Amino acid sequence: MDTAPLAGRLRWLCPLAALIAAAPTASAQTVGVVAGQIKMLEKGDRPSSDVGQTVVWLVGSQAPAGRASHVEMATEGKQFLPHLVVVAPGSSVAFPNHDPFNHNVFSLSPEAPFDLGLYGRGEAKSITFRQPGTIQVYCNFHAQMRGIVFVVASGLVTQPGADGSFQLDGVPPGEYVLHAWHERSGEVQQPVTVTAEEPSAVTLTLDARGYRLKPHLDKNGQSYYSREEGSRY
Repeated sequence: MDTAPLAGRLRWLCPLAALIAAAPTASAQTVGVVAGQIKMLEKGDRPSSDVGQTVVWLVGSQAPAGRASHVEMATEGKQFLPHLVVVAPGSSVAFPNHDPFNHNVFSLSPEAPFDLGLYGRGEAKSITFRQPGTIQVYCNFHAQMRGIVFVVASGLVTQPGADGSFQLDGVPPGEYVLHAWHERSGEVQQPVTVTAEEPSAVTLTLDARGYRLKPHLDKNGQSYYSREEGSRY
């Protein structure tokens, strides 16, 4: 058998394989990074204790869609834990009851109104969120219980650290609008151009100085404190 042609082909293939192995991946060449700082203005110039509860995301034609997931927001100690969950459309959120008494989890938010009814310790009920929005979640028996399901379509989403710093990796180059939202300040946004050559540095300032906690109504539109004692747990 004549091995000369095969040997010739191998001499060409080996350098080609070496070049492929040495070349950077396409994703490393064609994606950028958006990093920055979220600052929160507080009454009396106090430092913010919950800037990490901010949601930061990019909107643009190049932004990939977020992936649906399944997460939990438990009822424990007459509160929702965690207080805030961030999910993509199509995601389901379970509300397991870890308290030794009943809860009735509900929301009147127009994007996804729901009422899970009364259920006890060790039980869990779920709801699937189909469209973007800020879903305010309450318990019909405990007025102090407040949770938020933040549904965002973009797959380029994160939350900052306790110091307000954040980073979004794997961003395709292009023109975007960077959004930041916090329940005590509302939403701010800023245009940003992303390139693969260097990180895009952005600082966004949220203003929580005018925030006042407003009491909410129960699922029937009544005040918690005007109801008969027997209707509360």
